[in-house]
Amino acid sequence: MDFKKYKFLILLIFLTTSNLSFGQKYLLQNEELIYSFETQNGKKVMLAKDKNDKYIIYRFGTKAKIEFEFPEKTKESWSKFKYSFYLRGGGEMNEGMDLNYIAFINKNYKYVIYDTYYSVGNKTNIGIKIIDLKTEKSIDIKGNVKTQKGNLVDFRDNKFIGIDKENELYD
Repeated sequence: MDFKKYKFLILLIFLTTSNLSFGQKYLLQNEELIYSFETQNGKKVMLAKDKNDKYIIYRFGTKAKIEFEFPEKTKESWSKFKYSFYLRGGGEMNEGMDLNYIAFINKNYKYVIYDTYYSVGNKTNIGIKIIDLKTEKSIDIKGNVKTQKGNLVDFRDNKFIGIDKENELYD
């Protein structure tokens, strides 16, 4: 067998299986993507759900390793997340905006995934804010809009995640 002749085929098989193993790590076979993006420092943020709505899951980490996953994969996971939003139409003349947030609390930290649009300046911002509930200090991990998949707007009609009764906004 001539190795040079099969070099391309071997490389192609290696790259394909590498990509599949990466994808399965962040998105399991029984899951579908709800929302994801890469942060400006190359980390991945993802919300996924079981295809049969058995659970919702948040994952964060590098391409090689999930650093944080929340919560447990149970039906109760849906109640751990709250959705809030604000919508003002009218375009730039009315300073229109569409603000969407998914929040959850783990230990003493509130995590807020955001997707915001402001018609003035035609600005879209995505990312995740992590708020220390004891000190009220926060960090803002900005996302790269070009890597965004999915949206948070669909949560307005989602029957599993509750709407934040106070409709808390984080901008």
